[in-house]
Amino acid sequence: MSINSHTMSFNGRILERGFWLYMWEILFEGKKYFYVGRTGDSSSPNASSPFNRIGQHLNFRPNAKGNALARRLREASINPKTSKFRMLALGPIFQEQDSFESHKPYRDQMATFEYEIACYLRSQGFDVLGIHHKGAPVKQKLLDEIRHKALEFINNNSR
Repeated sequence: MSINSHTMSFNGRILERGFWLYMWEILFEGKKYFYVGRTGDSSSPNASSPFNRIGQHLNFRPNAKGNALARRLREASINPKTSKFRMLALGPIFQEQDSFESHKPYRDQMATFEYEIACYLRSQGFDVLGIHHKGAPVKQKLLDEIRHKALEFINNNSR
């Protein structure tokens, strides 16, 4: 019997709650895919950490909730057990809010960041899993900074 060994490292800031944008790079059978997501619930004032979202996203149980990435992998016939994953987390861009009313404007801006980055990746010829929708207007300078960080991530092929 041979025991497999795997490593993981991360900066503890990724445990911080708030509004984050994240991007997954998935390599499967020699092809590269991307998934763009965000923290900040649609139905409550919660904005979890990206680290928390990792476990939810990769929960493949039939009754799992919050596992959009797992569903998208399944839809694209991507086997997660034979794939390689890399993730970029940007944030927190905004702090978690105390009420749902104060939460919604930030949630909607995050939806637009998510949408814009997914559209940008597609415009560059990348396969992006999922469907994204615009939310609210965003500051162009902040969007440009997010796009720049996404490009740095794509161009850093440190696997």
